[in-house]
Amino acid sequence: MRTYIFIPPVKRAAGGVTVLRQVAGVLAQAGHDVELVLREPASWRPQGLRREVAERDWKDVQLQSGDLWVVPEGWVNALAPGLEAGARCVSYVQNWAYLFSGLPENVTWTQLPVELWAVSHPVAQFIEQTTGREAPILRPGIDRELFATPAAKPEGPLRIAYMPRKNKAQARQIQDIFRSRNPDAQVRWTPVEGLDAQGVARALAQAHIFLMTGFPEGCPLPPLEAMASGCLCVGFSGYGGWDYMRPAQPLPRFTPWWPLRDVDWGGNGLWCADLDVLDAALLLEQAVEWITGNAPEYEATLKNARLTADAYDLAAQERAVLELWKKRMATNA
Repeated sequence: MRTYIFIPPVKRAAGGVTVLRQVAGVLAQAGHDVELVLREPASWRPQGLRREVAERDWKDVQLQSGDLWVVPEGWVNALAPGLEAGARCVSYVQNWAYLFSGLPENVTWTQLPVELWAVSHPVAQFIEQTTGREAPILRPGIDRELFATPAAKPEGPLRIAYMPRKNKAQARQIQDIFRSRNPDAQVRWTPVEGLDAQGVARALAQAHIFLMTGFPEGCPLPPLEAMASGCLCVGFSGYGGWDYMRPAQPLPRFTPWWPLRDVDWGGNGLWCADLDVLDAALLLEQAVEWITGNAPEYEATLKNARLTADAYDLAAQERAVLELWKKRMATNA
């Protein structure tokens, strides 16, 4: 079974494309016949990939029956070569919000001979509830050598890292509310933007708190990287973050109404409802109080955060990829 993975055009760092390339690298290293199909020449490549993978241009792809054609969600038109060739077609749903965005009018997933894969448990639930299909789950992985907890965090003002590209307006509202309520708070806001992977790792290693403002999300990587870097995480889940997020506050003002899977860790952050900027600001206050007061809840949350990050390392991703492909090859025989 040959595997072809479609890479959409991207002009800047994108977590979804990194995951696709990671998957291809795992397959290549294990001896699978795999190629990346680029819609446009790559203007950006992820750093730190364990293995480079053969590439070919979109116009040169010639799929055959029995090939596996993997396309990220939202790029439904890219499924066409696989459908025409009678290949096994997969839409890998890395963000639930784009599951239906590329479908032509009056076309549904139930009409297409396409398998749906999910990046997380919440995304799999979303797929099942909206299409009636069960989706295997293929989670991303983070580099635990790159994203690691430092021996100590910097002295002085507490540093709150956030990513402006993730709903910049909500991040600004949370900051404004926090400043209004805490005019004398000794904090330093640290925007994480325009950095390569090494730069992001350095910024998170220096931060005490990570403010998550992403929405929507399939299985957000920045909070996982922040957990691995010893940050106390606060904020939104993007829905998909509930694959691993569990509230550390004793009485959370929001809890998911949908069932959560069992995990091997407890509360790993101070999480609120998506877009609830007031609760996010209040939780930031609580995070600052925990850290400055050296509260026992602080160390307990960091411990659970490290357990969470460990469960999403590259080795776990590799095992999941090889197991999924093993099952697909068995059904292809």
